[in-house]
Amino acid sequence: MSETKYLKLSGLEPLIVTPESNFINVGERTNVTGSRKFLRLIKEEKYEEALDIARNQVEGGAQIIDVNMDEGMLDGVYAMTKFLNLIAAEPDIARVPVMIDSSKWEIIEAGLKVVQGKGVVNSISLKEGEAAFVHHAKLIKRYGAAVIVMAFDENGQADNYERRIEICKRSYDILVNEVHFPAEDIIFDPNIFPVATGMEEHKLNALDFFRATKWIRENLPYAGVSGGVSNVSFSFRGNDKVREAMHSAFLYHAIKNGMTMGIVNPEMLEIYDEIDKNLLEHVEDVLLNRREDATERLLDLAESFKGDFKANEKAIQEWRNGSVQERLTHSLVKGIDEFIEIDVEEARATSDKAIDVIEINLMAGMNVVGDLFGSGKMFLPQVVKSARVMKKAVAYLLPYIEAQKDGKSSSAGKVLMATVKGDVHDIGKNIVAVVLGCNNFEIIDLGVMVPPEKIIQSALEHNVDIIGLSGLITPSLDEMVYLAKEMDKLNIKIPIMIGGATTSRAHTAVKIAPEYKETVVHVNDASRAVTVASNLLQAETKVVYAKTVRDEYDKLREGYLNRSRDKNYLSIEDARKNKLKLDWDNFQPVKPNFIGTKTVAVELSELIDFIDWTPFFSSWELYGKYPAILTDEVVGEQATSLFADAQKMLQQIVSEKWLTAKGILGIFPANTINDDDILVQPTTDNRQPITFLTLRQQSQKT
Repeated sequence: MSETKYLKLSGLEPLIVTPESNFINVGERTNVTGSRKFLRLIKEEKYEEALDIARNQVEGGAQIIDVNMDEGMLDGVYAMTKFLNLIAAEPDIARVPVMIDSSKWEIIEAGLKVVQGKGVVNSISLKEGEAAFVHHAKLIKRYGAAVIVMAFDENGQADNYERRIEICKRSYDILVNEVHFPAEDIIFDPNIFPVATGMEEHKLNALDFFRATKWIRENLPYAGVSGGVSNVSFSFRGNDKVREAMHSAFLYHAIKNGMTMGIVNPEMLEIYDEIDKNLLEHVEDVLLNRREDATERLLDLAESFKGDFKANEKAIQEWRNGSVQERLTHSLVKGIDEFIEIDVEEARATSDKAIDVIEINLMAGMNVVGDLFGSGKMFLPQVVKSARVMKKAVAYLLPYIEAQKDGKSSSAGKVLMATVKGDVHDIGKNIVAVVLGCNNFEIIDLGVMVPPEKIIQSALEHNVDIIGLSGLITPSLDEMVYLAKEMDKLNIKIPIMIGGATTSRAHTAVKIAPEYKETVVHVNDASRAVTVASNLLQAETKVVYAKTVRDEYDKLREGYLNRSRDKNYLSIEDARKNKLKLDWDNFQPVKPNFIGTKTVAVELSELIDFIDWTPFFSSWELYGKYPAILTDEVVGEQATSLFADAQKMLQQIVSEKWLTAKGILGIFPANTINDDDILVQPTTDNRQPITFLTLRQQSQKT
């Protein structure tokens, strides 16, 4: 492989990805979807503090920083533009390349317009078809960036080995042969999915990624491989020791198979050789699918790394002395099905109706599961085990419920579930379906990438009681808003449950709920879905619950809108009154010596007196303004010595002509239009006038 075929990126400093690079670490903390602190700072416009997070990542070893502004309540274009502009003025951050990370093309392009050096776009894919894929790729090539290509196509997300290599091969051929994209600037993300979820279909998630990585590196010349490493350990969120081991072991095998870079938090990595040997064996059993019981064994072992201790057999059985409610709750929380039928029968014998055992006793236990999972004290595979215990309990009760139903359906309700148009993620949705199904709800799953008209048609056709909408990426939020509007136009009266990683209670209240007269409620995790669905449908609770949710969301929305009003924005008319007043009647502008463009060459020696040395000292972590820093009591001596070395090298650069200084300047006729915008008239006849849109500053100044 020739040197010219290596991936070359740059901030202020070059980054060349060679075989000797081993692995390029992409910092993940400047991502609003991955860091609550960063999201809060961006929302509050505390950009200086947000820059500290970027700085800490670079100091912590990140060779690229991933910047993502995808959040439903953010102006992503504004936030991306402002943050990247600020980074460019910070040499200690700007020295590394930037990964512009977004699900929305307009945010990606906003970043491409201002990013310093040669960055990486994360990401594009074939999910919207070849035309959009080619269009975006051509623009990325024109902007001079590298690109991450996700393993998605029109049929959804690649979730096995065969689909991964099929989509990556097709994408590569289009990029190289049609777009003429440099092959070394292509980086594939073959999808890192969670393992140890307790679901059979997820057992090969890590192994298939390793195999696909190896195939890409052997069959798609010069292309790299990347991925979001933290996804693999999602099942064990809250247990840092296990997650660190999983990340390190995953990277060890992924790098061996050819992975070149990845988005990972360095603080969540253990040194591979220092991982507890027993833990490593259990983790690799899961990653490499070496045992049928790998998930259960790792789950049991994980308890010991939370500071828990192994109780003796007598202590294990002590919980059997509790009340029937305590025993049922314990079985659900611990995922123990050994005694569930005995305890359910005891509860049924003292209940008026068999269905009461589900709605009262079992639901009380599932609410505890939901609270523990939401607080990070239970993990995903444990919730799945809880759901299976619930399923066994419901199965035992069904014959009794059937006998008492008096001709009424034994189903708790019919729920339509769909991942909205433009989104191919369905792991969370599938887990919700399992949990609801185990609680006697009938599930109609439409899958992924479901257009709004199909959701509406299917909901009416199946006469469903609830519609569940899922989405992981930010554009999904827009689809949910659109669907709510359409359902409202059609006067549909089916409550909507909203879920997914980018969704939130605030977004649901502010953006979705106002568009739909019926109840819209956000469900923050799978185990809470049963409680929400039951409250929406049970005759005793649905009216009060719907009003409670509506009142709560109205209050939340009003608070959010008031917060915006507190910024004291001027009206656009008042803001325009503040613009600079020029007396054009008594001013005759001087016509420049030339109109058009001109190339200017300058001797380096002429530029020396204009250098601002403050960023130079800052990049060496000597903070202070030049020239005052040279006499500073604390760092003056170091700064003076460093400045002398820099002057010496600068003279060598000038005398040996290491560099040349050239620039292009342009002078064109221009005038204001539409109060705020500038119209520029190019000098060549075949060029159309260019309008620069400049927004009026509307913030109230004190």
